[in-house]
Amino acid sequence: MTDPVHERRQLTGLAYRLLGSMSDAEDVVQEAYGRWYALSEPQRDAIASPGAWLTTVAGRICLDQLGSARVRRERYVGAWLPEPLPGEAAALADPADRVTLDESITMAFLVVLESMTPAERVAFVLHDVFGYPFAEVASVLGRSPAASRQLASSARRRVRAARAPEPAEGSAAVVRAFKLAWEAGDIERLVGILDPEATVVADGGGLVSAVRRPIEGGERVAQYAVDLAGRIPALTLEETTVNGQPGLVALRDGGVVAVMAFEVAGESVRRIWAVRNPEKLRRWQAA
Repeated sequence: MTDPVHERRQLTGLAYRLLGSMSDAEDVVQEAYGRWYALSEPQRDAIASPGAWLTTVAGRICLDQLGSARVRRERYVGAWLPEPLPGEAAALADPADRVTLDESITMAFLVVLESMTPAERVAFVLHDVFGYPFAEVASVLGRSPAASRQLASSARRRVRAARAPEPAEGSAAVVRAFKLAWEAGDIERLVGILDPEATVVADGGGLVSAVRRPIEGGERVAQYAVDLAGRIPALTLEETTVNGQPGLVALRDGGVVAVMAFEVAGESVRRIWAVRNPEKLRRWQAA
């Protein structure tokens, strides 16, 4: 079997959406291909659709990892956020689907996926995002097609309940205005840009300092941002793309110390996800 770039890219995109970690996703894809090449040539020749076989194997590996990940995250210091991706996120938005892949790669969407059970998450991503029929989803989950359909339906309700408004065309301008007000230490302007119920969630993983509980309320978020800038000397902000959406990257001494993803509603910032865990920022150091 050839190893087409498209096949590997789709498997990586699937595994990233399921696990929220690109490094883990790459390990899953490597393991799936390893199992394929461990088959004898007659065994491989007998498989009608190598792509479907690889997807099933990768999905099962992810399902196993999701079960153990829930236990690990209970011990995680502070909030756990998915690994943010730089511009390369567009490479994971390839197949056609019913939920636009631009949406399914955003931080907001990935955070909703984290609220699901492992089985719900696998059923939903395979069917609603990648368009796999429930017969194939069932083979990954080890359940009936009817049970798999119910899992996807339950996950769909979670997505609808948490669905953010469609990103406005002016999202980049709102993030830029936030950046300028932050750099100026202008609390009043920040409050005007932030939704009154704005929230900040930070992920330091216990490796660097970060608030362990969400900061809620526009005024509190604005004050926190200004105080933070005052505590960290020589901090610079740059506009960037985070998981396909406008965001900010914070640098100090040339190194990336935080990546911030935003949820923008109209002309206001509703949510900010700030990833500070250095283990999740390795791709950004070379971006």
